[in-house]
Amino acid sequence: MTDSTRAHARITLAALIIVGTVWVLAPFLATLLFAAILCLTTWPMFVWFETRVKGRTTLAALLATGVLAAAVLVPMSYLAATIADAVSTLIGLLRPWFEAGEYAPPAWLSGLPLIGEPLDAYWRKLAANHSELAQLGKQLFEPTRRFLTATAALIGQGLLELTLVVLIAFFFYRDGHALGKRLALFARRIGGDLGERMLLLARSTIMGVMVGIVGTAAAQALVALLGFLIAGVPAALLLAAATFFLSMIPVGPPLIWGGAAWWLYSQNETGWAIFMIVWGLAVISSVDNFIKPILISRTASLPILLVALGVFGGVLAFGFVGIFLGPVILALGLLLLESWLTPAQETT
Repeated sequence: MTDSTRAHARITLAALIIVGTVWVLAPFLATLLFAAILCLTTWPMFVWFETRVKGRTTLAALLATGVLAAAVLVPMSYLAATIADAVSTLIGLLRPWFEAGEYAPPAWLSGLPLIGEPLDAYWRKLAANHSELAQLGKQLFEPTRRFLTATAALIGQGLLELTLVVLIAFFFYRDGHALGKRLALFARRIGGDLGERMLLLARSTIMGVMVGIVGTAAAQALVALLGFLIAGVPAALLLAAATFFLSMIPVGPPLIWGGAAWWLYSQNETGWAIFMIVWGLAVISSVDNFIKPILISRTASLPILLVALGVFGGVLAFGFVGIFLGPVILALGLLLLESWLTPAQETT
């Protein structure tokens, strides 16, 4: 066997191993990336534990993982259980109403601001033809049931994924020092000084995105708490905590303040219900559009346009983890472009 044949065989074998590794890890790629991101942003906490337990890495990793589980899994488990119970209750309320054959609209429908009277009139028009309304009710119930059930299942799936993330985080904490050294060596061998700069840039960008997300969630929770207290909504602190965690998804906060507005309206507090809707749209949900890009751009040293494009484009391309991957990819691309253009500028 010639030297060139051996070289081609080695390259082929290495390529097959890389493809096989990616194939095996592909179902867990998002989970691994999110666990790595959490460990990176909470690494100072792990180092603090490691110092207190005199360098016992495994114990420090166990303590850091416990804090992570308490901060993430306990509140999310409570929210998931609460939402699942609410979905079951709502389905139980909708089923008899759809199947009862009572065609008159509910008394509260006409009292809804702006849209109440048109909806009431349309309902009464449908009620003139009992068979048409009954058919419409049967057609609406099944899609509504499927949507609510799928929502509860999605929340449960997210909770399971977070549990796996926390378990993986333990091993990242425990072996973090060795992994960091190998990653730095890999970046140096692949790209030299540029590789090290890209690694540092990726770290700072991830930290910036995490600061932006957590900061925005805290701001939304704070203004939501203020609105709940002003409107007299019960369990305002619990609802604010739910707003904090659900702000990670685009439609999260409206579920909370929208539910609060509905509760206020059911208590005949129409004015406060309107206030809650306006406060939710103009203040709570608007915080995400202004504070998050500013925090990320300041912390990660990225232009605000790239931050916005990276966050939204990353979510569309990669899902939730894309919130972090999108800005990182754009930041690395910008660094590569600058390093490529710099020599050309110097020679002109």
